[in-house]
Amino acid sequence: MTTSALQQEIERIYREEYGRVVASLARRFGDLDIAEDAASEALLVALERWPADGIPPNPGGWLTTTAGNRAIDRIRRENLRQSKYEAAEMIHDDTPHEPTGIVEDDRLRLIFTCCHPALAPEARVALTLRLLGGLTVPEIARAFLVQETTMAQRITRAKAKIKAANIPFRVPDAVDLTERLSGVLAVLYLVFNEGYLAGSGDDPIRADLTDEAIRLARIVRGLLPDQPEVAGLLGLMLLTDARRAARVADGELVTLGEQDRSRWDRTLISEGQGLTRQALESGGVGPYGLMAAINAIHTAAPDVRDTDWSRIASLYDRLHALSPSPIIALNRAVAIAEVDGPQVALALVDDLALDGYHAWHATRADLLRRLGRADEARAAYDAAIAATENAAERAYLARRRSQLASDA
Repeated sequence: MTTSALQQEIERIYREEYGRVVASLARRFGDLDIAEDAASEALLVALERWPADGIPPNPGGWLTTTAGNRAIDRIRRENLRQSKYEAAEMIHDDTPHEPTGIVEDDRLRLIFTCCHPALAPEARVALTLRLLGGLTVPEIARAFLVQETTMAQRITRAKAKIKAANIPFRVPDAVDLTERLSGVLAVLYLVFNEGYLAGSGDDPIRADLTDEAIRLARIVRGLLPDQPEVAGLLGLMLLTDARRAARVADGELVTLGEQDRSRWDRTLISEGQGLTRQALESGGVGPYGLMAAINAIHTAAPDVRDTDWSRIASLYDRLHALSPSPIIALNRAVAIAEVDGPQVALALVDDLALDGYHAWHATRADLLRRLGRADEARAAYDAAIAATENAAERAYLARRRSQLASDA
């Protein structure tokens, strides 16, 4: 293996193990800064030693032990409070790293800490990506189109609030678990959605974000295998991501009905449909399970003409009753258009207060086009184009508008 290839392999291992290492150190020392700094120092030691000594058979355990020793060294050097020093001495543990057991619990504790309701939603996302996903501050800043200094300050303030408020590194009690878990899942879904259709930037799809959200959802799924909404969210992500290769062509967004379904990832679809069935059969299905069920119907249809729109509309009825929101109502109207026609759907869409949302304008434009109201459709396309910064989506909307103009 070349030096460059070895370095890339070390960095890959480090990113995969980063969340485990930080979570373990956060539990032991109760300090996120110490945990992060020690994990970073362990990487530097690995980059120095592994090329000469070889990658150890248990690299995660090596990194955890090395980072733990560095953390204790830092506590000693800085002469922190005697209580911290004594605690660090007592809990120093050279037990080899294992992929199950307490390490998994450590990551679960850290996920719930990152998504504590006392933290602002944007801080929860940033901390989750930084501490569990191992993304750098510049990577997170680019993902959400803010300055690196802004993102660094956001993360620093969140960690300071965790320390100042004594937010515990633990899984919530059973009575609070459902409420707190919903916050964790919401953060992962938000990260996935930003990757699925980037709010702006040169890349219409941020595969790094969708991949990271799926990886973290798999972690939560492994830690809470009996929670139906965890299965539902992971199933939803996989069924959606399975269509990635068909979603953009020649720089233009390709809508679901126009996608080349032979390019869909059937392995992901099979896994996603299996998770969806588990969620639905649990008896405690929630919004993510219902959204996964809707996507399962789409991915089961060999052709768009085979789509069971009546069943999809029925699922949207259940979803809206469970989690009423104008976004869900908009998606429901799209299904209604296929069942009862565009005139009925347009009346539903026009009742929604979503004037600033690009998808609302795009949906109106399509419905007006189907009704033959070209001038109104043209204005709606203009509004949709103005409301989105996603280059591929703008290209799609512009093409649809131009086709409308040529038909008029």
